[in-house]
Amino acid sequence: MRHWLMKSEPDVYPIEALERDGATFWEGVRNYQARNFMRDDMAVGDPVLFYHSNAEPPGVAGVAKIARTAYPDDTAWDPANHYHDPSCPVGEPRWLRVDVAFVERFARVVPLEALKANPALEGMLVTRKGQRLSVQPVSAEHFAEVLRMARALAEA
Repeated sequence: MRHWLMKSEPDVYPIEALERDGATFWEGVRNYQARNFMRDDMAVGDPVLFYHSNAEPPGVAGVAKIARTAYPDDTAWDPANHYHDPSCPVGEPRWLRVDVAFVERFARVVPLEALKANPALEGMLVTRKGQRLSVQPVSAEHFAEVLRMARALAEA
C-alpha cells in the first residue's frame, strides 16, 4: 500500500463536494510524473491526503482513498473541456484519471505552514519550496503525522 497527496482547488472541487458525492474521478492531470504515479503506483484502497491548493490557507482538508486504478482521461480529447489537450491523438490515451472515494473531512484544514513547521514532516514533498505536483507520494510516517495533526487541531 502506498500513500498519496492529491491537490484540488476548493473553488473547483472541495472536500465537501467529495463528501457529498461519495466518490469522483480525478481528471485533468497534465503532468507526466503525476500521470506515471497514477498509472504505475496507485492501487485500489491506497489512502490519499486531500489537499486544498490555491486556498486561504492551503492545506490538507481530509482523507480519500483510491477507488479505481488509472484509466484514460477522455477530457483530453474534448475541445470544449478545460483539460483538452489538442496534441493528444484521439483514441491514444496519453492522460489518465483515477477514481477517489471519500473517507473523512477534517474539522479544520491542516495548513501548509503547520506542515512546514513540523520537524516530523521534513522531506515531505508538499512542504518543499516550488513543489507544485498535483499528485505526489507521501510516506506512511508523514501520512500518520498529518492525521495526528488533524486530530490535535480538532481538539483545540
